[in-house]
Amino acid sequence: MAIPDVLGRRIRVRGLVQGVGFRPHVWHLARALNLAGSVANDGEGVTIHAWGDAAALDSFQGRLRGEAPPLARIDAVEVVAHDGPAPDGFTIAASAGGTVRTGIVPDAATCPACRAELFDPADRRRGYAFGNCTHCGPRLSIVSAIPYDRANTAMAAFPMCPACAAEYADPANRRFHAQPTACPACGPRLWLEPAPDAGRDPLDAAAALLRGAGIVALKGIGGFHLACDATNPDAVRELRRRKARDAKPFALMARTVAEVGRYCRLDEDARALLESPAAPIVLLPCRPDGAPLPDGLAPDQDHLGFMLPYTPLHHLLMARLDGPLVMTSGNRSDEPQVITNEQARDRLAGLADAWLMHDRAILNRLDDSVVAAGCGAPVILRRARGYAPAPLPLPPGFGGLPSTLAMGGELKATFCLMRNGQAILSQHIGDLEDAAALDDYRAMLRLYRDLFDFTPAVVAVDTHPDYLSTTLGAALARECGARLVRVGHHHAHMAACLADAGIGLEEGGAGVFGLILDGLGLGIDGTLWGGEILRGGYRGVARAAHIAPVALPGGAAAMREPWRNLVAQLRHAFGDGWRDRAGAVLAHLPAGAPVAVLERMLETGTNAPPCSSAGRLFDAVAAALGVHPARIGHEAQAALALEALARDHVAAAEPYPAALGGDDPLVIDWAPMWQALLADLAAGRASGWIAARFHLGFTQALADAVARVGAGPGALVALSGGVLQNRIVLADLQSRLRAVGCQPVAHGRVPANDGGLALGQAVLGALATLSPV
Repeated sequence: MAIPDVLGRRIRVRGLVQGVGFRPHVWHLARALNLAGSVANDGEGVTIHAWGDAAALDSFQGRLRGEAPPLARIDAVEVVAHDGPAPDGFTIAASAGGTVRTGIVPDAATCPACRAELFDPADRRRGYAFGNCTHCGPRLSIVSAIPYDRANTAMAAFPMCPACAAEYADPANRRFHAQPTACPACGPRLWLEPAPDAGRDPLDAAAALLRGAGIVALKGIGGFHLACDATNPDAVRELRRRKARDAKPFALMARTVAEVGRYCRLDEDARALLESPAAPIVLLPCRPDGAPLPDGLAPDQDHLGFMLPYTPLHHLLMARLDGPLVMTSGNRSDEPQVITNEQARDRLAGLADAWLMHDRAILNRLDDSVVAAGCGAPVILRRARGYAPAPLPLPPGFGGLPSTLAMGGELKATFCLMRNGQAILSQHIGDLEDAAALDDYRAMLRLYRDLFDFTPAVVAVDTHPDYLSTTLGAALARECGARLVRVGHHHAHMAACLADAGIGLEEGGAGVFGLILDGLGLGIDGTLWGGEILRGGYRGVARAAHIAPVALPGGAAAMREPWRNLVAQLRHAFGDGWRDRAGAVLAHLPAGAPVAVLERMLETGTNAPPCSSAGRLFDAVAAALGVHPARIGHEAQAALALEALARDHVAAAEPYPAALGGDDPLVIDWAPMWQALLADLAAGRASGWIAARFHLGFTQALADAVARVGAGPGALVALSGGVLQNRIVLADLQSRLRAVGCQPVAHGRVPANDGGLALGQAVLGALATLSPV
């Protein structure tokens, strides 16, 4: 019988292929197909040298993708012939260095196998709070360098015992080279402060505190949480008082999907999100017939944010309780969550009654990700734990551009590293106006540049000169000798949406429209924008239409006090006689509000810059209905309440009118809307009905404007900006645009708000090296 010719191939696999059990996957396949050779990690991903007959090698290449481990993502497989004698057998070689091009996978929720071990009386990890394997556990939160090996993680402080070392070294074991591998004999330990009675399990003691309305600071994967019994109104109220958090919704953790279903409506998409390795907080509609929960969990809202346990510690704690917990960030209001035991003892003193802590260091802060379900497709509101720093493959046309670092915006700050057709968007960091968040931004920027061996040729920043991210980017460009590119805020939103949706450079090069709706950003004409229709594409845009600019009386104060926007809108709509038209709305102005002073500011333009903001329009309408007119406690509080108020009435309501005037650009004026809204108020119509009519009138006017400026059948319309996270607005705009033949393009992998801004800056900044942007 003839012996088949032995062929050699060198196979390079790029993508998320380190720390996910990919080398054991290769080893198992090679042995099953009787191949010889080796597999190794290096700075570019995984390299395989394989010898065998052609049929076996072809099968091997196909099964590399088709049977990949659950956390792996293969972006490219490159194959070349390989000369040389075939070795005996197939081995897993030690990691090699080299240019860093591979990705680090995100932290992943406890897998079913590790969860089963937690409650198996015969397993040596029964009840151990830090079990994991190649399919789950901490990743970015504990890593300090690439290659992703134990020596480059927080687990370097915990030498493995013989039993763990044997699992770690066995390619047939699911803990093969799982860097955080540990057990009770050698791994991190858990304790409670103040210490419970001698001999009492810290988890039992923490659960007893929670059942008794106590508040516990719990150390998770990416930071501390503050936990309390979500079914106890007194505990929820006390947590709000201590944290000085008046109304911002609390995140909740439930034991199972079935428990979530007691309180919220679930569809298959929501179930899949809750049970995914990312395990985000999922915003879900409350069930009208659901089990009762305190109103203080999410005031003025008709949705709750639930997540499932995503660490062994969470599973063990939740198993000791009978219902859901509040699981909110461990911080003082508006600060980043704390990550060290020392910070927790200091910054959470007075907030927590006890601290459930451990000695595995959190090297990198990671907030919980937030995703909205029930929108036709998941909508990412905050991209952090479970998603970052997974590289995002960019659409065609962006592969040969220079390495670009984009610095993002001022709020919901992220940054983005772009090269070789991929974008690495950082986790959500926070608002850079906060000193601790700014420090974290700088630290994460250093870490990512080190992890990915990244020196930019281009640094892209927002055009706003006072953004701290812009200032830092300019300094970094000087330091690196990189080209500094200033990118228009709303053009960056548009580009982020197009790139997120996979629209390539040629398809999105021109003839595309962008409907960008947000709070505000600096426009290309030097004024403040926030309700824009752009015409163009990646290579440049023009302002085709916009919301009529209305003054922001008091500047930043108007972003915190909705009544100011209400007065400005009414005066813009009706002139000096606005008071005579306002009617009952005047009763919603705060007692003692300096209305006369504000009117003089509007007359003279003193500290009252004009702005075409969609976000401030929502604030004004909310204030007209008596919804948080005096002051909001968190961003978009009034707009979120207005959306919840409208939801049950949208199906039956008719849109308010608006006026479209001017030519180039077209201007959308809301005076007709205000006239009709005030008439409905005078007639005693329900607030929910009025809120619904406003939402529908808003989307109708924008869709009409898109058509008026030339978006014909087949035209791509990118939908971006924070206001597009309003689910009524997003769904109705998509429906109206499709009805006239347009193709709406929405975000899917990155937030529509400023958390996705850096992605758009990166692609536009890189393109600026080829042609003007």
